[in-house]
Amino acid sequence: MSAIIRRAEPADAEALALVGRATFLETYAGQLPAADILAHCARQHAPELYAAWLASAGHRLWIAEAREGAAPVGYAVLGPPDLPVPTSGEDVEIKRIYLLHRFQGQGLGAGLMRACLDGAREAGFGRALLGVFGRNEAAIGFYRRQGFALAGERKFQVGASVYDDFVLARPL
Repeated sequence: MSAIIRRAEPADAEALALVGRATFLETYAGQLPAADILAHCARQHAPELYAAWLASAGHRLWIAEAREGAAPVGYAVLGPPDLPVPTSGEDVEIKRIYLLHRFQGQGLGAGLMRACLDGAREAGFGRALLGVFGRNEAAIGFYRRQGFALAGERKFQVGASVYDDFVLARPL
């Protein structure tokens, strides 16, 4: 595969929103109520949210494309931590690391993770945190292989429903 990972730019906001919605639907269709998925995607995967993150000095975003100039297939977002565990100025959160299912298992997820961890180190952070749905065993396994360990738990709202998430952390 000739996929590439690059820093996202302001013009990528729509593409990031599209991939966010597609991967969320692909991952949770059949597990979560449709109305909850649609409400979550409308709010948490709106192009305006990605545009705001892209304009923020506190966020870094990367986008994965099937090949240079091709359709987006994944992305990652690094930003200030907003998790219910003790944090310090040394901490940063991987807010999203999403990859379309058919592109998983080819090294792109690990590449997006490397981009986040390298970006966090370059910015002077000492620990990376993330939240993951407590029943998403594939994602939890991936994060454990990347060196993350349990740091806490949180409640996460999707639409009208609340779910149990794990908060994972790893030193940089």
